[in-house]
Amino acid sequence: MTETLAYHLCLIGFAGFGYKLVEARRSQPVRTMWFLAGFGICIAIGIVVLTPAMAALAGPGPVAEWVLSLAGDELKLGAIGFAVAFTQSVWRGEGARLAPHALFTGATMVLLAVCFTLSGPRRVGDDTVFSDAGLPFALADKLIFLAYSLISLALLIAVFARSAWQAEPGPLRTGLWLLVVGVGAAFAWTFWDIDDVRQLAETARIGAREDVPSSVLAATTIGFVAAGATLSAWSPAVSSAIGRVRAYRAYRRIEPLWTALRAAVPGIALDPGRELTGGAEFALYRRVIEIRDGHLALRAHFDPDLPARAETAARRAGVPEAELAPTVEAVTLAAAIEAGRQGRRFAPTEATPDPLPDADVVAEAAWLVRVSRAWQRAAVVDRVRAGALG
Repeated sequence: MTETLAYHLCLIGFAGFGYKLVEARRSQPVRTMWFLAGFGICIAIGIVVLTPAMAALAGPGPVAEWVLSLAGDELKLGAIGFAVAFTQSVWRGEGARLAPHALFTGATMVLLAVCFTLSGPRRVGDDTVFSDAGLPFALADKLIFLAYSLISLALLIAVFARSAWQAEPGPLRTGLWLLVVGVGAAFAWTFWDIDDVRQLAETARIGAREDVPSSVLAATTIGFVAAGATLSAWSPAVSSAIGRVRAYRAYRRIEPLWTALRAAVPGIALDPGRELTGGAEFALYRRVIEIRDGHLALRAHFDPDLPARAETAARRAGVPEAELAPTVEAVTLAAAIEAGRQGRRFAPTEATPDPLPDADVVAEAAWLVRVSRAWQRAAVVDRVRAGALG
């Protein structure tokens, strides 16, 4: 199951980073996006070479015992080096000095390969065993890998987190936070090798295959990094779907208020029974307009002195400050509907203006949801209205 997940996320990672390279031709320097793609590709290949299927394909012998194990660690270091280069290229532009870190990464990879070779690993079943003479080199191999990886990944997390915190809300900020989670998973994935160091020091052997927690962390890394890097490709579709869901929820939440106004002023309903034929957003727009029309139709029945009295009564009734304004609006609307039934009218010069704010449909819908929520607390509204009228 975990191996299958790793394969699928590798494919997603390759596809995502490939798309990002194509997109980079119009928006970003190609070199910068190559660094990001290199990060994802190295992690993806690193997952593949350490899977049981790859070991079974290589069969017993030096390839499985030496090449795959060393390649997995070298690819992880390469991924971290690409990530650091990408970060420097983005934040410092074309003037970024990438050579020092590239040389440092290359030297670390060479030193890692030398220590691994001198350790003389030997495959015994699912474990890699080291002799007494090779054990110090095996420990040095693991410690060099951990030191380089953890320091570099910690710096990346700090940079991405600071940038995400300072970014304006939107796709860029979301993408940065996804990268923070992805690099954090890579940090945890690398940190998990501390258990290998402990086991190696105690028994002179370590597991040759990735265990389940390590595979899960690897899959999480490639998934979140691919999602953050390709956010611009799929975020519009997700945002559209979320917008439709939010519109439908708002449409349903203001239904009690709309039903009361439609009962008082039946003419506000436009083509009843076909509200959702044009989609949730259009249905919400229609419902907001119909509620506004109901307000306008009852305009002459609003008592201009009632809001102040209702606010005082609401405070006396213990209504929370955050719910005060929508409760007062619900009370004045209920009183206007009752005044309309009784035929009581107020002088045009004293009539209150339209209480709905001059804003877009989303803002008006959010306000009407609050009013409708207060409207549904009928006992509170009746008590406040009685106190205001009394």
